[in-house]
Amino acid sequence: MSRPASLLPAARCRSAPAKRLQPLHDGPAEEAPAAKCPRLADCGPPDCLSAPGSPCAPASPAGGGGAAGPSLIASYLLLPLAEREQVSRALSVSSGRELRCKVFPLKHYQDKIRPYIQLPSHRNITGVVEVILGDTKAYVFFEKDFGDMHSYVRSCKRLREEEAARLFKQIVSAVAHCHQSAIVLGDLKLRKFVFSNEERTQLRLESLEDTHIIKGEDDALSDKHGCPAYVSPEILNTTGTYSGKSADVWSLGVMLYTLLVGRYPFHDSDPSTLFSKIRRGQFCIPDHVSPKARCLIRSLLRREPSERLTAPEILLHPWFEAVLEPGYTDQETGTLDQIVPEYHGDSDDISSFFC
Repeated sequence: MSRPASLLPAARCRSAPAKRLQPLHDGPAEEAPAAKCPRLADCGPPDCLSAPGSPCAPASPAGGGGAAGPSLIASYLLLPLAEREQVSRALSVSSGRELRCKVFPLKHYQDKIRPYIQLPSHRNITGVVEVILGDTKAYVFFEKDFGDMHSYVRSCKRLREEEAARLFKQIVSAVAHCHQSAIVLGDLKLRKFVFSNEERTQLRLESLEDTHIIKGEDDALSDKHGCPAYVSPEILNTTGTYSGKSADVWSLGVMLYTLLVGRYPFHDSDPSTLFSKIRRGQFCIPDHVSPKARCLIRSLLRREPSERLTAPEILLHPWFEAVLEPGYTDQETGTLDQIVPEYHGDSDDISSFFC
């Protein structure tokens, strides 16, 4: 007989047992963990973080058979989301409640959800709702979301400063909370943030599976996974370790620039050229961006990691107060060339930069 399902609220699921399924159609006997973006050393040229193909795009399922169909797990109907690797809509057949479900190999799932368990609850970070264990897989359920931030910015081209400030403040709050709780995010990017409400005013960090749990104040990392547009210069330049928190802050700078400008600060269809631009750390900020926003961007995208603001310090920057105070009027221009990563050439060459 199966045990009753146990809810696993964020930061309180350490001692709660997960429901275990009776034997059922649980898929292949074993699955490998979802692949990350490739390592720096696996990409051919020494300065290439990712191959020219599409390292950050969802990997094709084994056998190339396309997306899986619906399946019934306990009382949930799982409907795979074509645009979200390893994520399904989960509809309760009894209540109609909709959640999101991620599937992990059974032997890996505890490592995957450990950061969710360690991290104290935060409104801008997704928490685990329920875990159901099958014979070979673990089904981990999260709250429903309303789309990711990357797709939203692409559809808007770029955001007005007031909206950008409201959303970016939530992003930074999530990152600061992680850093203060001994968690470094690593592969940080807009796509990892999703909307909590249909109005798209509330954000939360959707994924903690690729994070690093650090000990004390030592945030030195040697991991070279990452997506090209967000990688920091020290990751490209060093053969040893680097500060994980400072690398996260660089990624925040890329995110803020993209919100306000509508494209990445460093971009090129050729990986070697792209990484050369990142190493130099030279970028242009359009005139429509306000002086305080320019100041904050430049405080994050600094080549020297020790010169960057920390995540908690970002929240104190005067840009937020200036933009979010009543009566603020955004500067609006009609520039048509500022578009979130769009490219009309060979999609195979540029797709690796859509992280």
